[in-house]
Amino acid sequence: MSKKDNGGLTVIFAYLNEKNRPYSAQDVFNNLQKQHGLGKTAVVKAMEQLALEGKIKEKTYGKQKIYFADQAQFAEVSEADLKAIDSRISDLSTLVQVISQGCRQLDTELKELNSSLTTEEMMSEIKELKAECSAYREHLEKIKSATNHVTPEQKEMVYKERHLYVKEWKKRKRLASDMMGSILEGYPKTKKQFLKLVWKLMRTVK
Repeated sequence: MSKKDNGGLTVIFAYLNEKNRPYSAQDVFNNLQKQHGLGKTAVVKAMEQLALEGKIKEKTYGKQKIYFADQAQFAEVSEADLKAIDSRISDLSTLVQVISQGCRQLDTELKELNSSLTTEEMMSEIKELKAECSAYREHLEKIKSATNHVTPEQKEMVYKERHLYVKEWKKRKRLASDMMGSILEGYPKTKKQFLKLVWKLMRTVK
């Protein structure tokens, strides 16, 4: 009989026995709907029918019903067996932590390797750097062999002369600006027209 014919009874019964933990009808629907295509109404009816037939157990908490496998079908577990299972769980949990830490370390190393240069890229970069260093050495040798070096004294003298000339230029610029400002106070035209006139007169004088 297919799952469509029995409304999912076989699937749900097997699922509850396999998981052996309490579920609501909504939980079972969410867990099985995608894989088996069971509808919400079909799941609710199937679980109620299984409970009525005594194949699974039903408990009511307020307005919610919880279903779980009939524990009588499972062999009894001794206290020693439970302790052994707990010990095994503890060992496996420790192993999981160790493996997870190792995975994180490997993932970090992988990221570092992926961000590093490959051997071919490294060789190419070394070649480019050597060529660049060679060009710098050649340029340095040309500078050293040149005969027109500027001595520190000559350099200092050039800077002093430049400072003197700039100072004088600023002084004359300020005087010229003051003179032009005085003239423009009584000049009937614009500053631009005045400058054109001055330029014209300077060319005539030449």
